[in-house]
Amino acid sequence: MAHPEITQRDLRNRSKEIMDAVQHGQSFTVTRDGHEIGELIPLRHKRRFVTREEFAAMSRNAPSIDLTTFRADQHIALEHDADDAYER
Repeated sequence: MAHPEITQRDLRNRSKEIMDAVQHGQSFTVTRDGHEIGELIPLRHKRRFVTREEFAAMSRNAPSIDLTTFRADQHIALEHDADDAYER
């Protein structure tokens, strides 16, 4: 889905109007010399708190985890991280 295009000059000259539109959910593609250089999009507001009931509901359909396999995977990851940091 293409966003309406605005030039760099429009962004500079109409910044309040454009930022108000972004605040209300509008996205824009910014151009310079006729070339797309970026997108101006509203931030997604993520909730930081999930209630216990919501977490339980989301977890009901999650696959079960084999604890032995999980711990083995953790052990392998920790051994790998203990290697020389300069080899990365």
